[in-house]
Parts: sequence; C-alpha cells; structure tokens
Amino acid sequence: VQLQACGGGLVQAGGSLRLSCAASGRTFSSYAMGWFRQTPEKEREFVATISRNGDSTLYADSVKGRFTISRDNAKLTVYLQMNSLKPEDTAVYYCARTRNNRPKTDAIYYDYWGQGTQVTVSS
Repeated sequence: VQLQACGGGLVQAGGSLRLSCAASGRTFSSYAMGWFRQTPEKEREFVATISRNGDSTLYADSVKGRFTISRDNAKLTVYLQMNSLKPEDTAVYYCARTRNNRPKTDAIYYDYWGQGTQVTVSS
C-alpha cells in the first residue's frame, strides 16, 4: 500500500487549502483513513479520521468546524478541506490508513503512512 499526499502550500491566515491523499491497492474502501500533523516542536497529532464508507468522522477539537475530511472510494482518495486556517495549523500533514475498518484517533492504530505535505499559514 502506498499513500501519496499533496495539496499543501503557503496560505495567509483565514485562507483555505485542500489536501488529497491517493492510495494504491484495491482494498482502500475496506479501511478507515486519517490525517495527522506534526511540527518540529510537537509530536505527531491527530487531525481527523473517516470510516471506510465515509459515514462516520472524528475531528480534533482544534480543527472542528474548520476542517472537513471526506473520501472517494472510486478514486482511492481521501481529502482534507481546511478552511479558516490559522498560523498554528502550520505543520507537515500526513495521511494514514488504519489497521481495520474503524476510525481511530490514536496513531498506533495506523499501519501505512504517506510522505507528508507541508502546510504553512502566514499571519
């Protein structure tokens, strides 16, 4: 399984970005997916997760109401729409696949990770 994340960039505070994560393999729709982020100063932290069919999502409190996770199983892709971005959202964002079909907020439940995409929000 390979995960390829893209869509990061530099944006001003209050702006928006949409991250995409394309997966390889035919089993994409069998697993829940998630987004995490990390800065040099912090450990990797949970951002959002979505169930295998998209009917259940969970968000970190820090992004709730601003970020939306979604997926298109036909395209083997999971998305993270980020609105009202803040400087504290600056991080490398990683997509990941869970070990099973349930959304999880803890990184230990994820077994495949993408390479990360940098998001920088200027004030």
